[in-house]
Amino acid sequence: MSPRVGPLRVALYARVSTRDKDQDPELQLEAMREYVRARGWDAVEFVDTAAAGDLAHRTAWARLLADVARRKVDLVMVWKLDRAFRSTLHALATLRDFEHVGVGFTALTQPELDTTSAAGRLVFTILAAVAEMERELIADRVREGMRHAARQGKRIGRPPVTDRPGFAARWNRARPDLATGRLSRRQAARRLGIGTATLARLLAADTNTGGTTDG
Repeated sequence: MSPRVGPLRVALYARVSTRDKDQDPELQLEAMREYVRARGWDAVEFVDTAAAGDLAHRTAWARLLADVARRKVDLVMVWKLDRAFRSTLHALATLRDFEHVGVGFTALTQPELDTTSAAGRLVFTILAAVAEMERELIADRVREGMRHAARQGKRIGRPPVTDRPGFAARWNRARPDLATGRLSRRQAARRLGIGTATLARLLAADTNTGGTTDG
């Protein structure tokens, strides 16, 4: 990629939570504006009022990501890391996308988190390793929990639809209509909220048991 000609294009992102009514995004923006002005960079601002994890309502963040994807900015700046990301994993995934299109990232009050510097890239490499270890530990705990539940004879996951409350009564009401042809298999499956293969198994079980169902 050829070197950019002209001032650096910087996206300033500020976010305050809806739960903290006394917060003012200007406190974040003013410090970033001063930093950018001192370097003669061009800046565009994005501001959200939403929780970090509420990505549906972080519309300014969505617009910023669209500008990054179109390479309309060279650097994304936030006041602090948690203004942009809901977790370390979220930060790493997003910053990999930034890196892919050649856009840098920096947190004004956390200069060690600057992907345009060698030291900042090293920090994120370390964070990535820690996050990977966290993922593996979580996966190990989930697998051990499933093994423990299986040893105790507990069912893993959601119960089959045929075991859910009320299904037996609905099945008993549908069976006579199926037997007389007033209800097709497809209609019965739709009414019961099951697939036609499941319905076929129920009908086969009825045949094998003489047509009796508890309920």
